[in-house]
Amino acid sequence: MISVMSRHESEEADELGGANGARRTWYVLHVKPRTEKKVARYLLGYRFFCHLPCYTKVTKVQRRKVVREIPLFPGYVFTRLNGDERMKMLQTNLIVRTLLIPHPRQTIHELRQIARVLKSGSRVLPVREVYKRGEYVRVRSGPFRGTEGYVKYDPTGATLCLNVEILGAGVELSVAPYDVERA
Repeated sequence: MISVMSRHESEEADELGGANGARRTWYVLHVKPRTEKKVARYLLGYRFFCHLPCYTKVTKVQRRKVVREIPLFPGYVFTRLNGDERMKMLQTNLIVRTLLIPHPRQTIHELRQIARVLKSGSRVLPVREVYKRGEYVRVRSGPFRGTEGYVKYDPTGATLCLNVEILGAGVELSVAPYDVERA
């Protein structure tokens, strides 16, 4: 997984601008099927910022375990580019379209929360729809302390749903019901 920039690094990148001094804009690159990692390698090769959240999936193939890194949001890579850099990436012929992120602060916050959960090594389940029913809560203790999302209660515990609004998708993870409070 390629992590999201810290605030200091982000401000530094703003000062640097792009190759022609233009400000960089946040985009979601909608890429061709199964090319997310290749696009991320291109972005890194050109020294552009990129974020590709991945989770680990273990499968059995012919009596042995195979561990793979799977993109959390198939078909999407997050990046920051100026106009020339965007054109350079479109010339790779791996990108279907670029989506301008209308509220970058909100999206960065959502991605940082998900990155923190992935970094903890906890099991996450990607979901293909935004979950907005139930209570909006904040985790008050444990490894996910400070993480905010919608909670679903069930007899075995609670499930916290972290959404990425621009994609209309998110992730679910298990939390203890006594670790959450209303946000």
